[in-house]
Amino acid sequence: MGTQQELQSTISALVAPGKGILAADESMATITKRFKALGIESTEETRRQYRSLLFTPAGIEEFIAGIILFEETLDQKDDDGTPLTKVLEKRGILTGIKVDKGTVPLPNAPGDLITQGLDGLGDRLETYKPKGARFAKWREVYGITDRNPTPLGIQANAEVLARYAAICQEHGIVPIVEPEVLIDGDHTLERSREVNEAVLHAVFHALYRHRVQLEYMVLKPSMVLPGKESAAKAGAEVVARETLAVLHRTVPAAVPTINFLSGGQSAVDATANLNAMNRMGGGPWVLSFSYARALQDDAMKTWGGRADNKRAAQQAFHRRARMNSLARAGKWTQEMEKA
Repeated sequence: MGTQQELQSTISALVAPGKGILAADESMATITKRFKALGIESTEETRRQYRSLLFTPAGIEEFIAGIILFEETLDQKDDDGTPLTKVLEKRGILTGIKVDKGTVPLPNAPGDLITQGLDGLGDRLETYKPKGARFAKWREVYGITDRNPTPLGIQANAEVLARYAAICQEHGIVPIVEPEVLIDGDHTLERSREVNEAVLHAVFHALYRHRVQLEYMVLKPSMVLPGKESAAKAGAEVVARETLAVLHRTVPAAVPTINFLSGGQSAVDATANLNAMNRMGGGPWVLSFSYARALQDDAMKTWGGRADNKRAAQQAFHRRARMNSLARAGKWTQEMEKA
């Protein structure tokens, strides 16, 4: 299969009706922090058990098209010795891989960050493909203050995202382009809208310069939300309207799918906001999800590191995946959460 055919096959699977993406690519530090908060020891074995728990609930392939893995998980196996990537493949779920190496401060842009990992990326992709990787993810982070992100921060991060996406497509890997505008802080909804619009404008200008084929990428943006410390909150209808307005101003119709990150929202809020966008008619793109905590929190808390809680945890994960599948079609309701 040629590179174009590989890219098209992957995109076609990722946009299948009713499906989204699970982000299970937490770094060692992040998953250790989440485990510690629940009294779970973070070891290679407990991480393997937890990821295996997420990958194996009956019927999950109805709602999940692909799962983004941390590099460690690519080489881990299920309880019966089957590689976890093979477990996913047998269920028709695509394997993705987080390829960035985390953030560092951006010189001459106080308060802004830049993501590392471009060096040797092509070589790493060539080692991931035989292990089953079909798509990749790279995250750039934008904090909001009165001064941040700076123009330099916006442009530099966009350039890195575009370079990453071009390298992925060259190797037949579909890139998830993730410019995450953080909700940390007390900024207003209007300030969030301003930053999200500036960030996405810069990202797509950079993608164009680097000749990235928009038809073979996934955009994973933030929703337009006020800071979590802001006194003014926004309901689902407002979040949906403001987010769609920004997307219509910045994202070309050639992009096939927009899979939102949850970015610190509660599980129900992330579902409600996605549902509201799809009920409004969305746009020329598929509007779906690529959630981490908003899909996993219930399952992780239910599991708690105990083998005898595995089935209940899987049921909790299955339920959250189903709720977001309904939201992708604009068919979710609050009453379903109470049922």
